[in-house]
Amino acid sequence: MGRSLNLLVTLDSNYLKPLRVMLFSLFFNNPNERFDIYLMHSRIKPDELSDLEQFISQQGHRLIVIKVGEADFQAAPVVKHYTKEMYYRLLAFKYLPATLERILYLDPDILVINSVKGLYDLDLSEWMFAAAYHDRLMVKELNKVRFLEYELEEYYNSGVLLMNLNRQRSLIDEQEIYNFVEKNKSRLILPDQDILNSLYAKEIRKLDEIEFNYDTRFYKYFRFLSKGKINMDYVMRHTVILHFCGKKKPWHKNYSGEFHGLYKHYEKLAFEDSVPVNVLE
Repeated sequence: MGRSLNLLVTLDSNYLKPLRVMLFSLFFNNPNERFDIYLMHSRIKPDELSDLEQFISQQGHRLIVIKVGEADFQAAPVVKHYTKEMYYRLLAFKYLPATLERILYLDPDILVINSVKGLYDLDLSEWMFAAAYHDRLMVKELNKVRFLEYELEEYYNSGVLLMNLNRQRSLIDEQEIYNFVEKNKSRLILPDQDILNSLYAKEIRKLDEIEFNYDTRFYKYFRFLSKGKINMDYVMRHTVILHFCGKKKPWHKNYSGEFHGLYKHYEKLAFEDSVPVNVLE
């Protein structure tokens, strides 16, 4: 058997259903790949984990559960309604096996609609992360004002992160992260994303957002800006990751958006007792 691609997810029970849809889309559109799914959590129930493990193994992949204990992150400051889980993706290298060199983190509010191989195999030798920044002038200017002293050129989205774990192990200082949060508590809006951008922006390899972290709220915007080139056909052929950013999610009853039908299609397939999608022996 060839190599497995490592995937990281960090969530609680509320996101298990979207996670299953995301994973199904990943498996379906990457039929010749094997995935090791590393799940970091603190309070998902054993029966829920068992159901997830059964689903993943039926598709020919592997689930590795990493339970974060009550005592972990005790020194970590929390902000507003965000829990200590906001630190998981930034400090995952502490919990993942020392033998792992790279891993792809994905939020659960994602559909993977093409092969991730090109993303996964990117050269990260000089970088800690690869991520996309959402190039909206208002967002960029607002974040420059919020974090003036950190010289933000772009504001990267933390929902899709390719990670160079070796470089993180040698360069990330856990206490520096806690100090940043303590110092900037009143300014933090999306804490993990604010940390990523303020402390590590110069360690991020830039990804194309249309290809690797397509914000589904901006279909009309992208189409207009590209003079019609980035239409639905283009997205379905060239985009790898659709990201349902924002508070409105495609599993909510009143959701409406250009990609709602596509999401419901994968949701239906993910919860059917269907033939495993991985075609490898």
